[in-house]
Amino acid sequence: MNQQRFVLLDRDGVINQDSEDFVKSPDEWLPIAGSLEAIALLNAHSYQVAVITNQSGLARGLYDLAMLERIHAKMHHLAAEHGGTIAAIYFCPHGTDSTCACRKPKPGLLLQCAAEQHINLSETVMVGDSYRDLQAAWAADALPVLVKTGNGRQTLNAHPNLTIPVFDTLYDAAKHLVSGQ
Repeated sequence: MNQQRFVLLDRDGVINQDSEDFVKSPDEWLPIAGSLEAIALLNAHSYQVAVITNQSGLARGLYDLAMLERIHAKMHHLAAEHGGTIAAIYFCPHGTDSTCACRKPKPGLLLQCAAEQHINLSETVMVGDSYRDLQAAWAADALPVLVKTGNGRQTLNAHPNLTIPVFDTLYDAAKHLVSGQ
């Protein structure tokens, strides 16, 4: 079976603006400049995109599954308007105190994505803005990339000796990936 090329993206802080108060509705889901174009650029170079996201707001009762689906429908719609497609979304609905296997920094969502999409994680980039995104990538044997949007600058300040690729934005990361370097 042919392995598909995927790029895995955290959602809040990578594709859309993060909020300390959580993104609880489609109106609060605001794309980061260039992020939707980045998805289209990746797609244009034969990369599929999957979103890997913790959504503890569900466990906290801040929004329900129907609202999360509406938020994701907006993300799909806006990506399509920019010529991009998100192939799949994997989310952890559990709270921060959960012992589940799917909440990043655990690798469960990445492993589920790999199994369902038939991808080799050791050749797959995971773009995140928080240290737990990087930890999940390492735990799943994926290739972590940090962006400085969202919590990225704080992550870099807290871990200044990271030896992984770091980019200002998702668009910058996407340009680097499609350049083949």
